[in-house]
Amino acid sequence: MTEPQEPPGPPPRRLLWTVVGLLVLSAAGLWGSSYLTWSTSTGTVPGTGAATSADVPVSAALPSVVPLAVLALAGVAGVLALGPVPRRVAGALLAAAGLVPVWQAVAGTGGAVPARLAVAVAGLVMAAAGGVLLIRGARLPRMGARYAAPGAAKESARTDDDLWQALSEGEDPTAGR
Repeated sequence: MTEPQEPPGPPPRRLLWTVVGLLVLSAAGLWGSSYLTWSTSTGTVPGTGAATSADVPVSAALPSVVPLAVLALAGVAGVLALGPVPRRVAGALLAAAGLVPVWQAVAGTGGAVPARLAVAVAGLVMAAAGGVLLIRGARLPRMGARYAAPGAAKESARTDDDLWQALSEGEDPTAGR
């Protein structure tokens, strides 16, 4: 009987850091694009007739951009700390949230092309990271045992010799596990 083979693709640890990098890149892209000029409004000063113009930043035209950047950064913590099932749920949420700025950039009225492009690309990167988590999140490694509670690390550190010694002394080594 043969063992099941892993699907082709990058090793889990490298894939984990790729997802983390994509989320950080997405957060930086969304945050940075919030400072770009979405549009320029022009008008006249009442009573004088003088023309004025004001730049409208992306953060004013699309107020969800900065909170989505924060969500992408929170996703980094989730990727590193969550188990397989919650990680997949987080992946689905990140993928859906990443499509929000894409939709806003495509469907929004006005807006300069570079600002639209920056918002859409950052959203696509976030959606891609979420998609990878959704599909492969259960196989990605979690944080190491050094972050576990001290008692858990002590119990897992018992060797086979310790277990046999406990049996020789009449103690059940599996009690309390």
